[in-house]
Amino acid sequence: MATTSTTGSTLLQPLSNAVQLPIDQVNFVVCQLFALLAAIWFRTYLRSSKTSSFIRHVVATLLGLYLALFFQCVLAVHFLVQCQSACEICNSCSQYCFVFALGYLTVCQITRVYIFDYGQYSADFSGPMMIITQKITSLAYEIHDGMFRKDEELTPSQRGLAVRRMPSLLEYLSYNCNFMGILAGPLCSYKDYITFIEGRSYHMIQSGENGKEEIQCGRTEPSPNIAVIQKLLVCGLSLLFHLTICKTLPVEYNIDEHFQATASWPTKVTYLYVSLLAARPKYYFAWTLADAINNAAGFGFRGYDKSGAARWDLISNLRIQQIEVSSSKSLRNYYNTANIFVLFQMRNNFRHYFIEPPQLKLLYDVGTWIVTQIAISYTVVPFVLLSVKPSFMFYSSWYYCLHIVGLSVLLFLPVKKTQRGKNTHENVQLSQSKKFDERENSLGQNSFSTTNNVCNQNQEVASRHSSLKQ
Repeated sequence: MATTSTTGSTLLQPLSNAVQLPIDQVNFVVCQLFALLAAIWFRTYLRSSKTSSFIRHVVATLLGLYLALFFQCVLAVHFLVQCQSACEICNSCSQYCFVFALGYLTVCQITRVYIFDYGQYSADFSGPMMIITQKITSLAYEIHDGMFRKDEELTPSQRGLAVRRMPSLLEYLSYNCNFMGILAGPLCSYKDYITFIEGRSYHMIQSGENGKEEIQCGRTEPSPNIAVIQKLLVCGLSLLFHLTICKTLPVEYNIDEHFQATASWPTKVTYLYVSLLAARPKYYFAWTLADAINNAAGFGFRGYDKSGAARWDLISNLRIQQIEVSSSKSLRNYYNTANIFVLFQMRNNFRHYFIEPPQLKLLYDVGTWIVTQIAISYTVVPFVLLSVKPSFMFYSSWYYCLHIVGLSVLLFLPVKKTQRGKNTHENVQLSQSKKFDERENSLGQNSFSTTNNVCNQNQEVASRHSSLKQ
């Protein structure tokens, strides 16, 4: 086995040689397993009920920077430079953070491609940097919405995420560099993260359906063990599938010259889908493990369902079932690409013609599922190949067909938005976000001493609301 260069620790090189995997991949998995153990320790010994938010911030940040340093030294340096620079820009002009963060990521990526050969390292440090770029830019807009815009100018979702005060440097670093999400996410809002660190997530719980909200008081801190075990089982199955199937269906075969010259279009389409299907479990493993790490630390609690079971899906990298069996609509939150936007636009223009009879709708659903899966596979090929020239080879072998179709749709099909139920939904969201802000203001940064009063007030409001309805 050829030795692969790395900018991270070489301590695990013997393990890398034993399992015949590149050292950077071994470092990533070991770092994430360490983060899982650290998350369990963090939740057990640094509970918010007995540890100050300052200590929780410091520990989460230091552990995160250590993991970045162990995984790839250059990653920790880039994280600190990007965070510090973006923080200074955010203090003066929040909206410029997007330009800086995305520009910095672009420069790093160009450097990786044209100065350092992609084959030099088996792991790409710009992957984790994409997560921090998302965090930096989303927080910048949340601060801008909360401090520089009027409430009536915001949509309900913007108002719910708006940050009303400038974060301290420690809070900013903790949000961006905490050990739970520094290597693989998932992306979370700043408000949700601070609420978790300060221990308020168990006292501000949304439950029920149709936009109704209920405050649960007097419950003990829920255990994430079941959710963590379920996600670890998914990780195990994904890893097993990847190790046994992926090598027999390499994505690189899509650009094989003989395959391109001799295969028919149905064969090319089928192999594209199957090879990308075989490649996805590797990413499912990494992203689901990251979800499990956050849950193990106590982060991700959304509330209780009608049966009283705890829900741990407040933050998530992905929903595997929805990705694999969905048509275009439910992918809105998972693949923010031009091709998926094109699918939404086509759906809004044509779907109403295929609702009746049921047999026609079934045919439409099957067809849109096939088109969606092909579009996803076509779009993500460069993210798997991780090289410019092979990516162009693939798209040229397909004559850039989906690019041309997508551009045609954007140019010639009208943009239609669904208006039905919009006002009612926005009113419900606005009401929820107002309640959230009122609770946040009353709770402050350390709300444990006032939790009972807040709960009593909300229970009184709920009872009054119930009386009015009757």
